[in-house]
Amino acid sequence: MSLLATYKAHTEERLNEGGLPPLALTAEQTAELVELLKANPVQEAEYCLELFKNRINPGVDDAAYVKAAFLNDIVQGNVTCSVISKADAVEILGTMMGGFNVTPLIEALKVDEVADLAATQLKNTILVYDAFNDVKDLMDAGNAKAKEIIESWANAEWFTNKPALEEEIKLTVYKIPGETNTDDLSPATVAFTRPDIPLHATAMLQSRMEKPLETMASLKEKGNPLAYVGDVVGTGSSRKSGINSVQWHMGRDIPGVPNKRTGGVVIGSIIAPIFFNTAEDSGCLPIEAPVDELETGDEIVVKPYAGVIEKDGKVVSEFKLAPNTMTDEMRAGGRIPLIIGKGLTAKAREALGLEATDMFIAPEQPADNGKGYTQAQKMVGRACGVEGVKPGMYVEPIATTVGSQDTTGPMTRDEIKELAALSFGADMVMQSFCHTAAYPKPADIKLRHTLPDFINSRGGVTLKPGDGVIHSWLNRLCLPDTVGTGGDSHTRFPIGISFPAGSGLIAFAGVTGMMPLTMPESVLVKFKGEMQPGITLRDLVNAIPYQAIQDGLLTVPKKNKKNVFAGTIIEIAGLPDLKVEQAFELSDAAAERSAAACSVQLDKEPIIEYLSSNIALIEKMIEEGYEDARTLQRRADKMKEWLANPELITPDEDAEYKAVIEIDLNTITEPILACPNDPDDVDTLSNILADPNRPTEKIDEVFVGSCMTNIGLFRALGEVLKGEGEVPSKLWVAPPTKMDEAQLTEEGYYATFAAAGARIEIPGCSLCMGNQAQVSEGSVVFSTSTRNFDNRLGKNSKVYLGSAEMAAVSALLGRLPSVEEYMKIVPAKITEQNKDGVYKYLNFHQVSPEQLTNLVHS
Repeated sequence: MSLLATYKAHTEERLNEGGLPPLALTAEQTAELVELLKANPVQEAEYCLELFKNRINPGVDDAAYVKAAFLNDIVQGNVTCSVISKADAVEILGTMMGGFNVTPLIEALKVDEVADLAATQLKNTILVYDAFNDVKDLMDAGNAKAKEIIESWANAEWFTNKPALEEEIKLTVYKIPGETNTDDLSPATVAFTRPDIPLHATAMLQSRMEKPLETMASLKEKGNPLAYVGDVVGTGSSRKSGINSVQWHMGRDIPGVPNKRTGGVVIGSIIAPIFFNTAEDSGCLPIEAPVDELETGDEIVVKPYAGVIEKDGKVVSEFKLAPNTMTDEMRAGGRIPLIIGKGLTAKAREALGLEATDMFIAPEQPADNGKGYTQAQKMVGRACGVEGVKPGMYVEPIATTVGSQDTTGPMTRDEIKELAALSFGADMVMQSFCHTAAYPKPADIKLRHTLPDFINSRGGVTLKPGDGVIHSWLNRLCLPDTVGTGGDSHTRFPIGISFPAGSGLIAFAGVTGMMPLTMPESVLVKFKGEMQPGITLRDLVNAIPYQAIQDGLLTVPKKNKKNVFAGTIIEIAGLPDLKVEQAFELSDAAAERSAAACSVQLDKEPIIEYLSSNIALIEKMIEEGYEDARTLQRRADKMKEWLANPELITPDEDAEYKAVIEIDLNTITEPILACPNDPDDVDTLSNILADPNRPTEKIDEVFVGSCMTNIGLFRALGEVLKGEGEVPSKLWVAPPTKMDEAQLTEEGYYATFAAAGARIEIPGCSLCMGNQAQVSEGSVVFSTSTRNFDNRLGKNSKVYLGSAEMAAVSALLGRLPSVEEYMKIVPAKITEQNKDGVYKYLNFHQVSPEQLTNLVHS
């Protein structure tokens, strides 16, 4: 069947799948299309032109390479096309955003017939990178058009040629009361469809309500774009795919870019910080404003500059557009294109010997109050080349470490292509395959075959399916007191600091080696006293929201929710002797608090031990063939440099915090759990058992796994289960890394798990992500995973979150234990005599070469 017939059939199939547009053309299909366009006459010329102009991805996509090469041949007179003139070819090149189209446009400046047109296209292209120097060289050689382009870039015409953000935006409200988490917008169960934005968007809100797509369609009949409105919007993971879905239903098409939209408006009383940033990066306008007077179907007028929302001619909500640069961001098409474009303008002005422009709104910077800096403020400061960064300052710190996982990796790949980047600027970029490791779908298998080469060719490092959870690995590649990011909300470094982000910003950080940041305030969580018998670190994780509730700083209800942690940096003090793996349990949970980041004050000794271990691991990875070897070796060398002079950042004594939460370890005398189905809904075990509204009499399933766990917790599970036979609850066990799996097997714990009747999963995310296997419908579950949103681990499941030790006892009894039962069972199994061996971490520099090979070899 011919290309046209095949594509028409594909188009019809997609239309029948819910009105979906066809997929973009592949490189092979584009090559076939080029051959059709070379014919004279061109078969179905209008249809071929439509495909060529609008159904090929831009940037550095493989298909874009074929497209740009053909257009370049037309411009240079190497081939002719009866339906695409040289001028047409230049105009089409101008729609390709950057990357493979840039060199052909520069070469077109030398062709008198189209030089003016080529200059016009380049003036509005900002993704030129090193090709800037080619244009400058032409200018210096006397090419007048090249000079025009440099002058245009210097005058920011790429920006002024775009329409400004409207004074008034008329919208129809689509309100989701309460909290919308990103599992509602982008369900993990269909994570494999995320790169196919139109298809993935059909799942938006389907698990939350009846007929959401039909409701949106009926609302659009009023003739206005929709505004997504909610009390709390965007908590959870997968923010970029959530924004993609919102923009697909509520945004506008991008000429020349298939199956992706921009624009849209999100209004929330609270918008989760990563979701907020992902919206502004994507050209979606996020507004934090009271929504009590807004209901589905209301026609409203949003006035961004005036900061009001009107309904029926009356002001029903007021807001301050923030950051103050938001209007520029929206005009540029998002925060990321604004940053790139401003950089191009600055470079052009420098080339022309001009002073800095005042064309753009300068970020508001807070006045220095003379107070000291917190630990996080100093870390970010160091990444910016200054002593510290105060809250509210806009900065662009160096992103030293960048992580990407497999359910967001395809989107990050596509964003990298759109950024027209062929190499990474960040010192370390790592890609994992942990979220789809256990039960890959065909799309996941295809990704495993293609994504590693894409990442490695740009200098990134790729893990293998079965290696384990991205965070457990990425943490081992971090450098102390540096800044990083990752495309998963649990990218929360135990040393240094990470600001997780959506896949667009991950691509940007990976490509440029920096990231935009408006510095958040910090909340200090200060532990004091002595840890009590039977209390685990996971209990301390849950003690943070528990204490915040007692202090009136956190509420569980979503309407008019109070959350002191939202958008802040949690800085943890008072536990300096923690191992780094333990510190991650605390920093990891900052995601559930909707915090922007977390830092932990540790002593040097545990970090020295950790880095020494990690150097051995990295060097073994190189030996085992992990790529990119140069990137890995560079990171090992930088760890050695730090070890030669191990100094850590500490906060100033007069540092200021938004709030200080003190937690007295002496008062925590029983386990603290997160209750179904909200990680903020925490309470003590005794209170939970006394509450008749809590499901406590039977625990159907138990999951021990996720990035919240480490090898010591699996030994603890094994010790509690040892000699007890098969447990009444269905038990799932998923170690975070293959090294943990190998060591636990060597120590005999896998035999114990098998005797208990456990279902043992491949190292990776397993149930935690909810996109692979799931618990039985309606199950009551005890889990060590990160979050327990509705339907995440299984449909209509009721999920408690807590320690591996509590999970073990719950599995053993088939129910939640009483405090007395728990305090009797655990100390009898994990004794003073064996606990040091149980809670022992993997130190790769202390094992024999043969053991290390056994742990790391695939």
